[in-house]
Amino acid sequence: MIKGGWHLRQWMIATVALFTLMLLIPALVVLAFGEKEDTPLPAEPQPVQARDEPIVEVAVYRSKEKKVERLPLEQYVVGVVAAEMPAEFEMEALKAQALTARTYIVKQLMHNQPIQLPEGANVTDTVMHQVYYNDEQLKERWGISYEWKIKKIKEAVEATRGQILTYNNEPIEAAFFSTSNGYTENSEAYWQNAFPYLTSVESPWDAQSPKFYEQVTLSVREFEQRLGVKLPKDGSVGKVLARTPGKRVALVDINGKQLTGREVREKLQLKSTDFTWTRQGNNIVVTTKGYGHGVGMSQYGANFLAKQGKTYKEIVQYYYRGVQIHDVSLVASKF
Repeated sequence: MIKGGWHLRQWMIATVALFTLMLLIPALVVLAFGEKEDTPLPAEPQPVQARDEPIVEVAVYRSKEKKVERLPLEQYVVGVVAAEMPAEFEMEALKAQALTARTYIVKQLMHNQPIQLPEGANVTDTVMHQVYYNDEQLKERWGISYEWKIKKIKEAVEATRGQILTYNNEPIEAAFFSTSNGYTENSEAYWQNAFPYLTSVESPWDAQSPKFYEQVTLSVREFEQRLGVKLPKDGSVGKVLARTPGKRVALVDINGKQLTGREVREKLQLKSTDFTWTRQGNNIVVTTKGYGHGVGMSQYGANFLAKQGKTYKEIVQYYYRGVQIHDVSLVASKF
């Protein structure tokens, strides 16, 4: 009886000890592996930059809203490429356009330009500089095509991120236009300054562009008023006196008055300075070849070169002779 009672007490003590141990184990695990109340949480991992990039902002004067909008360089380039070149174009052509757009604005940031701008602005969002559209404008213009188009444009810009075109380690005048007449133009044939990298090259692919030919009909009276001339009685219009290296009209004579091809283009609002004209009764029919001033990179030419397998580097180095591609950090300290 005494022996049996002793075993019972031993069994009860062991049971209580086991039960107590079961209660203590979770608490011991928490203490061993849990966070202390005053231990700070580890910091969030910071994104690693691929390379050191200068922080560059562009101040764009939004002509419709009449305000200055500041945005990062690469975001600005996306908006320019989206506005200036069809997203349907080949990827390598879009990359070439991104390179020209970035080069243009970097040069603008480095030097004061003669065009008057509102205070605090670097550029406008119009053809006075480069056309720029923000996301809202692009969604409105592209509608249901917005997603794939913006993705493609951003890919092209990212592939050329931070790259600019240089000549003698300086950003070039990155002129571009829609469609040539089969040749690009020497810069001094359209503007006053001659740049060694803006010289005439063949661009025969442009003949496939939907903008290669254009025809405009003006009344004789409107033609005379716009140009400030009086047409001769013999039914003729005018005579071409000289042509440019790019095969465009340099100088014409209309019944004794001489005008440059650029003057005629601007006053008659023609697509190109490569024009011919005929008189049909009381009308003048003007036919043009190409679209734009013809200096620098032809956009449709770039697209046709891309279709032939040319890279964006090959495209820009064809249209801009003797240029190199450098990182924007080369000149960032000059901003």
